[in-house]
Amino acid sequence: MSVAVPRASTIPATAAPLMEVRGLAKAFGMVEVLKDIDLTIASGEVHAIIGENGAGKSTLMKLLAGHLQPTRGTLSIDGDPVAFAGPVDAEHRGIVLVHQEILLAPDLTVAQNIYLGRELRRGFTVDDRAMNEGAAAAVRSLGADIDPSVVVGRLSIAQRQLVQIARALLVPHRLVIFDEPTASLTPTETEALLAVIDTIRRKGVAVLYISHRLPEVKAIADRVTVLRDGRRVTSELADRLETADMARLMVGRDVSKLYPDHRAAAGDEAVLEVEGLDVPGYAKGATFRLKRGEILGFAGLIGAGRTELMEGLVGLRTAHGAVRLDGRPKRFSDVRDSMRAGIVYLSEDRKGKGLLLAESLRINLTLAALGRFVRGFLIDKGRERTALDGAIEEFDIRTRRKDLLAGQLSGGNQQKLLIAKMMLLDPSIIIIDEPTRGIDIGTKEQIYRFIASLAEAGKSVIVVSSEMPELIGICDRILVMREGRIVAEVSGEHMNENEIVVHATGATAEEAALVAERA
Repeated sequence: MSVAVPRASTIPATAAPLMEVRGLAKAFGMVEVLKDIDLTIASGEVHAIIGENGAGKSTLMKLLAGHLQPTRGTLSIDGDPVAFAGPVDAEHRGIVLVHQEILLAPDLTVAQNIYLGRELRRGFTVDDRAMNEGAAAAVRSLGADIDPSVVVGRLSIAQRQLVQIARALLVPHRLVIFDEPTASLTPTETEALLAVIDTIRRKGVAVLYISHRLPEVKAIADRVTVLRDGRRVTSELADRLETADMARLMVGRDVSKLYPDHRAAAGDEAVLEVEGLDVPGYAKGATFRLKRGEILGFAGLIGAGRTELMEGLVGLRTAHGAVRLDGRPKRFSDVRDSMRAGIVYLSEDRKGKGLLLAESLRINLTLAALGRFVRGFLIDKGRERTALDGAIEEFDIRTRRKDLLAGQLSGGNQQKLLIAKMMLLDPSIIIIDEPTRGIDIGTKEQIYRFIASLAEAGKSVIVVSSEMPELIGICDRILVMREGRIVAEVSGEHMNENEIVVHATGATAEEAALVAERA
């Protein structure tokens, strides 16, 4: 992936330290998750923080933005020691955090969310017109066109993320901290955001940037700091590191071979046949076959209807059309029907729909297969604990304690927990929507190997992803959707980014080549 954003080759020689961190550490109980971090952030620089899920990146960002208090260590701004009383105190000093999690009010409009707590007024009344105009301009500056009067709950995850970024950038800022800001964005939206970051950098604003997309880091960052297991491994000028160097420093090993070896093509036996499936308002006339032992990809732009088609197929949305499972007609009135039939769906929104973040790992793991853990009228917690021990080992769920809440896990470990939860049902068909969104390169490698192992075991897998290299790297075939319809199937030598973009956008081959280069 290449990103067409200009970047200064080095940090400006005149850049003054805005924030300095010395010996910063954070412990939760007896477990220290950050250990003696030293960091210098200069005005007018983009400083990337990279590391595996669980390396301590988000904890560090929350400490710097006043959401957490350090166990030990010092922070200083412009050379003066500071101790933030909370995030509002940090904002008053110009430190703004754009969270990885979507923290918007779903029942309020885009404009109301952007101006929430700082509403514009005309006399004694709220000036809705001025807020709508300001919100539209703020979102437009990020390369998006979102109606400011629409309720946020109706927006896609990508659109919500853009609204959240627009809200953060309205606050007067000297240091903006972005925690995985592009995880949900298309390449075009990503390029627009990186251009905004470059603009604020040129105004002397410091940017701390967390991302698992290493080409993006290479394109925008002046300096890169690598964390591993809560410690700082190194801090280097970005020009001195290639993406392969960054990946190796993050995980402590060579990860140049990200995708598993391509398997022999699946047999011709169809386990799932879908014909003329309509999901009103989202997908129309979808017809496809899924073979036993196959990994079938679904590509397309955000809004093409891929997620909604899968939700309709498994009974999460109203759908009309013919579905055959092992040659027998099936109709799923709700998701429990499809799970009983051996089809599981792993939502793209693991935090909102896949897991109960305020519940324990044990409860999350066994919830979908709870019937297997009931003895009489009681839940057998001993069997649940045994199942959790097995899942932690089998899926390499990295957790400092087994009694944590799901929301206390890193994003990659939450995804592993979600996979383990659905695999307890022993499904024959697994649908995974955005399997590696917001996940580090080491965990991506693990998930790709797991998906390949499912197919090798004779299970059938559908992967929905906005990452074209991901689909090309792991899938046997790819179906491309555009405006709610399946418009093409690509396989073999035709399974390349240019070909997919041609079908996904309806562009000419020449136009698609430019888009694919940026993607």
